[in-house]
Amino acid sequence: MKSRKNYILLSGALFFFFVTWSFWFSLFPIWLNQHLGLNGTDTGIIFSVNAIGALCLQPIYGYIQDKLGLKKNLVLILSLLLMLIAPFMIYVYAPLLVSNLYLGVALGAIYLGGVFFAGIGALESYIERISRISQFEFGQARMWGSLGWAFATFWAGRLITIDPDYNFYLASASATCCFILIALVKIESASPTTRDILEHQAESLSFNDALTLLKMPKFYAFVVYIMGCACIYGVYDQQFSVYFASHFTTVEEGNRMYGNLNSLQVFLEAGGMFLAPFIVNKIGPKNGLVFAGFVMAFRIIGSGMIESTYGISAMKLLHAVELPILLISIFKYFNQHFDSRLSATLYLFGFNFIAQVFTSILSPIVGASYDRIGFAETYIFLGISVTAFALLSCFTLEKSTNKDISDKENSSLTIQKKAAV
Repeated sequence: MKSRKNYILLSGALFFFFVTWSFWFSLFPIWLNQHLGLNGTDTGIIFSVNAIGALCLQPIYGYIQDKLGLKKNLVLILSLLLMLIAPFMIYVYAPLLVSNLYLGVALGAIYLGGVFFAGIGALESYIERISRISQFEFGQARMWGSLGWAFATFWAGRLITIDPDYNFYLASASATCCFILIALVKIESASPTTRDILEHQAESLSFNDALTLLKMPKFYAFVVYIMGCACIYGVYDQQFSVYFASHFTTVEEGNRMYGNLNSLQVFLEAGGMFLAPFIVNKIGPKNGLVFAGFVMAFRIIGSGMIESTYGISAMKLLHAVELPILLISIFKYFNQHFDSRLSATLYLFGFNFIAQVFTSILSPIVGASYDRIGFAETYIFLGISVTAFALLSCFTLEKSTNKDISDKENSSLTIQKKAAV
């Protein structure tokens, strides 16, 4: 029963975290372009510097969370900071972006990059760790995050045409709910023996253990996949809302339709999150990663080649297939091929950090490309690049075998026996 309670609380925390994030971020490029008057290059710079702010904190968050084990100190502090989103965006960020772009960008990188872009990795890795001892699939909890994003995006597309500040106020209100739910989480759901084992694992972790990742060829194979697939896809998605809205007669209609489409996509994504663990368990984490890479490539190229609003909408909805399989495959790939004590470090450094590094490099370049040659042509080039990296990953990513899984289980049992002693 206590395990079920934690599932509900953590699912609710993810729901309200993504509601908070979606209210300000789902239409962020539109807000920058239509309400603050910034162009594609300026928007690319903002995304790039936000990525730099996140990447500076992601490895730190990962190591801290691995050392904390089941303790929620880090995610509780981050959820508290979420509540400041409305006053920051309305009274600090927006005025500075208009009057002093680079100062506004720098402050945004510290707050937005640290609390949202890095913070989500800390929260997800914490919940994934709890799910392993509470007998529920991480994807089942993460599904509620997708539903939260869908719920907020549906309203954000309507409210932004009235007053963008409404979205920011609702984001802060949602953040308050997130903080309360995390504060209520208790880890008594785990047996005393299990808690002792996990605490021993966390305490035994050293910085040198984390550094051993940098000596593993299989870690760099994963990094290449993230760099060429997830990173390029993330850059493609940054200003997609501007491109989509441009296909409609009026800006207001485009904004409203994008809000509806994004809400539908994330609602479907929630269903994908529920099904993804079963699919990835069947095909294996490596095949899941490769499959997600090819779906990304198809989406990006299709967005550049298709001109109708229905076709572009279909490309957007494919995100509901690709993201759940990608996210679940990543965690299962880590658990099969790396030290499980480093799950948060791997997720925040091996996935989020690496993606943010290359996002910060590519964002201004791709933003300038939108201004010079157009969205469609840029998308085709990006899609071809993702295709090449997805093909390469077929040969470089580690394939899971029964022996790999057995060895991981034996290693875990050895640690548990040592902890029990």
